[in-house]
Order: sequence, then C-alpha cells, then structure tokens
Amino acid sequence: MKKLKLLILGAALCSGTAAMANQDLMTKMEDPTQWAIQTGDYANQRYSELDQINADNVGDLQVAWSFSTGVLRGHEGSPLVVGDTMYVHTPFPNIVYALDLNEDGKIKWKYQPKQDPNVIPVMCCDTVNRGVAYADGKIFLHQADTKVVALDADTGEVIWEVMNGDAAKGETNTATVMPVKDKVIVGISGGEFGVRGSVTAYNMADGSLAWRAYSMGPDSDILFDPEKTTMLGKPVGADSGTNTWQGDQWMIGGGTTWGWYSYDPEADLIYYGSGNPSTWNPTQRPGDNRWSMTIFARDPDDGMAKWVYQMTPHDEWDYDGINEMILTDQEVDGQMRKLLTHFDRNGLGYTMDRITGELMVAEKYDPAVNWTTGVDMDPNSATYGRPSVVAEYSTEQNGEDENSTGICPAALGSKDQQPASYSPKTELFYVPTNHVCMDYEPFRVSYTAGQPYVGATLSMYPAPDSHGGMGNFIAWDNIKGEIKWSIPEQFSVWSGALATAGDVVFYGTLEGYLKAVSAETGEELYRFKTPSGIIGNVMTFEQGGKQYIGILSGVGGWAGIGLAAGLTKANDGLGAVGGYAALSDYTALGGQLTVFALPD
Repeated sequence: MKKLKLLILGAALCSGTAAMANQDLMTKMEDPTQWAIQTGDYANQRYSELDQINADNVGDLQVAWSFSTGVLRGHEGSPLVVGDTMYVHTPFPNIVYALDLNEDGKIKWKYQPKQDPNVIPVMCCDTVNRGVAYADGKIFLHQADTKVVALDADTGEVIWEVMNGDAAKGETNTATVMPVKDKVIVGISGGEFGVRGSVTAYNMADGSLAWRAYSMGPDSDILFDPEKTTMLGKPVGADSGTNTWQGDQWMIGGGTTWGWYSYDPEADLIYYGSGNPSTWNPTQRPGDNRWSMTIFARDPDDGMAKWVYQMTPHDEWDYDGINEMILTDQEVDGQMRKLLTHFDRNGLGYTMDRITGELMVAEKYDPAVNWTTGVDMDPNSATYGRPSVVAEYSTEQNGEDENSTGICPAALGSKDQQPASYSPKTELFYVPTNHVCMDYEPFRVSYTAGQPYVGATLSMYPAPDSHGGMGNFIAWDNIKGEIKWSIPEQFSVWSGALATAGDVVFYGTLEGYLKAVSAETGEELYRFKTPSGIIGNVMTFEQGGKQYIGILSGVGGWAGIGLAAGLTKANDGLGAVGGYAALSDYTALGGQLTVFALPD
C-alpha cells in the first residue's frame, strides 16, 4: 500500500497537481510516524502502516499519559501529530493546544478564540468540532461561529482569519477543513435552519476567497457545466439545481456540507456529500430537491463539478449524505478500478467509480434498513440509480401530522459522521454503525431566518427483533456489498475507526471503552474504559521509536446530546434523548485525551 501511495504522490507531483503549499503536507501524510490530517490521508482510509502494536500484543496496551482538555460536551475528531508536536482541539469554544511530545506533553501554546455563546443554541446536535488541519506551517481551525483561522504552527499566532458564514442566519460549523494544493476547503452547517449549503475554497496564503459552490441554485452558483457535469454518465442539463424545487425554495434548501472531504491527487478531484433538504417535512418541498443528498466530484482549482450522484431524491427522513468518501484502488472482475466507497446515512453502502461516477454497488449495510427495497441498478431503466421507497415508511405518503412508525434507520442514519476505516491488507472496510429505528411525524413549519426550520417530531429506539442494542461494528466487503462480520454493541458506535498494518482495528464506544479487535475475524483483543463516552476518532503515531494510540473521550454529539446539553424530554435533541436515555447509567461528561502504548 505504501508503494501505491508513493506512486500516486509521485504522479501528482510530476503532473503539477500538488501546488507549493501542499507538498509539505503530502510528505507528512506519507510518513506513518505522524498523523498529519484528520482522515489519516487524502483517501480517508484511516489506515496506518505502523505495526509495532499488533494482534499478538495489543492485549498488553497500557495508558502512557493523558491530557484534560478543560472542556465538557462532545469531543469528536482526533489530535494531529506533526513532527514532535501534537495539536489537540476542543468543542466550543474551540480551544487549540500545541503539546510538545519531547517534554511529556508540555503545552507549547494555547489558542482560545472568543466566540459569542449565542452560537451554541444554533448548533443542531451538540457543540462538537471535528478537528484542526495542518499545511504549509499553519494550523487551520474552523470555529463554531464559522470563522476560519490560520495559526502559525510553531507559535499559535494568528496569520489570517475570515468569516465563512453568518450564525444569525443559522450558519454554523462542526467540521474540520481540508487543505488541498494552495487552498483550504471549507463546508457549512445549518440544514435545520434553512441554510443553503455550500463548499468554499480559501487561498491558503492569505485567506482570500478562491471559489464557492452551492449545493442548489443556478448553474453559476453550483458551478455546474450543464453539458459536461454528469450524473450516472449523462449530462445533468441546464438549471438542474433549481428545476426540481418549487419556486424559489432552493434558496433555503439545506444541503449543507458539514461532513468529511477526500482528494485524489492523480485525478485532481475532491469528493464530499451534501446533507438533508430543508424542511424535514417533505410535503412542503415537492420534487427531487437537487442537489441535496448528493455525492460531488469537483476540481479543487475552480470548484467545477465533474460528476454528481443523488442518493436519496426528495429525502423524507433526514438521511444526510455528508459521510466520508473512502478512495481505494481495487481489482473488480479482473481489472484495477479507482473506487469510491460511501456509507450513507440512508443505510446503503455505495461503491462507485470515482473517475466516471459509475454506480457499481448499492446494498444495505445494516439488516434493519426497511424504508427501501433497494436501488434500481439497471442502466436502461427510467429509474436507474433511484431507491425504491416502501410506502409504509414514506413520511410523505403517510402525510402531515401522521406518525409514521417503525422506520429504519432513524434520522441519525445507519451511520452518521463517525468515519469508517479501510485495510488494504484485508480489503475490508470497518464501519461504526447505528442500529436504530424511529417514529417520524412531519408538520407544517414556516421559515424565519435564524430560527429552527425542522417541521418534524421524532422518537428513536433500538431496531426491533434484533440483539437489543443500538449499534454494530461491522466489516464490509465493498465489491460484493456484504457484511463479513458484525459485533453487536449496546449503544451506537459513534467513534471513528482505525485500521493498522498490525492487523488490528480500533474503535470507541459511547460507554467509554476503547476496543481493539482482529481485522480478520472481529475477535475482541483489548478494551479499556476511558473517563467518558467516546465519540472521537482513534489515531496513531510514533514518537522516539515507540507506537502510540490516541483517543479523545467526552460524551456528546447527537447520540449523547441528552447528557451533553442536560436534556430530559424523550423527543428533545431531534428525537435522540429518549432513545439514549440509558447512556447516563454508564458514563458522564468529560473531556480528555488518553494515549496508549505497549509497556517498555
């Protein structure tokens, strides 16, 4: 795999696709002793070539050291390790620490932004942040209030800052950013406030605006070429971002972009997904609501879209499409293919050709999924690529003010933003999942800027006729579209996974356990209870010849919003509070980094 990565890197450098500022980052990503980007690499594989910790000795892991962040609520994302420095972030107010790994984690600098606390109630599902990014000697932070800040990686001094949105209109941020070439790619949150989603590129050197591509709107806004931008191999045509909306509803259409981004240097394309259309009441927004719920492939230089694929046209369940796109090169029917694998909130695992946008696989990765019988895979069909909706679970067909019951998955999806990992050794994907169903009652709602624009009442509960828990951790074959093994969990697995060359896969649980399992069989090899529930992403690095595993604990996020925000009514937290009420019996609020290593 390392050879393959180096070949891709070399091709990118030779073709001139890796611009000045990014060569440093790409070199650091190729060094397994560092963890230079939240996703492990541009391909979002979250795979490490380090193997000092392996399936034979992982059971001997011990806590090496820990660090309190000083902040409560949900801790998503992970630290970065660049050189001998670890960069740790927190939820709101988004403090950033630089820790010297040569001096037992001594604080080199601390950046504490001043933000208006009024942004907190505007944030949909806890005050989480998915981490900082590094490139060109800078640390990039996208704050909750949408300010993008470039800090000097050595000193913490502000180099530039720019506001990406307006919290008064409901625009906030929970995501990391992705440095690509000489730009920083940035998304936006706020679909529950009628925000029109967008992706923005800022010039890395000074923070000036390079381009912005909206999720819906005129071709000039969404950066589509009607004749060259394709979906499933066919040009999308003119006005594709407006002609499936009623009137000017696209202006408050949602489709926010608060998830993960990936990049193929050889193809010179970035990939990401858009979220739910606004409002959650489908009756109020007839049509396919393009381009919400869509996978995009764009040119990072000018933002122009090469291809798109809308997974859930006219979404009726809040099945955001923002989850990560994992890029792999794998053999299919005797030929090497450049693939993109995506585990959508809607419960379907997609495998696509990332160059052409061809749909190759679309299968359920949780057996409870019932809202659809599957996707039409016949290229000659008029409904090619569309999921077939089961009438019983259609919130639109059942109507406003009617409670549709037993829908699987729940709105938080069979997987939310918690990223999966991929091992090139096993060619399997390791996926943290939710095993949760819901009742969903849509109602009519009016739009007011800066006010919630939801229009549905939800309740959530474990999938019936199953193991009784609310989560599974699975191994997935993306070529066959099938589960290889599955580990039942009491609560949703809301932690990002890590696969390593040591044939170990790590993940965390909402009760607070860091777990290590066999990449081949799923057999549990190690567990340790951290001080609070884990919704962070496991990472690894090497320092002084020794491999370490790092994880942030601090319960929260959508699944833990009841604990994080002190909510008690079952339907609060957009339906999650009741479903996860028992979580308070197992963990409490906290904010800590725990670092593990083998004993000397």
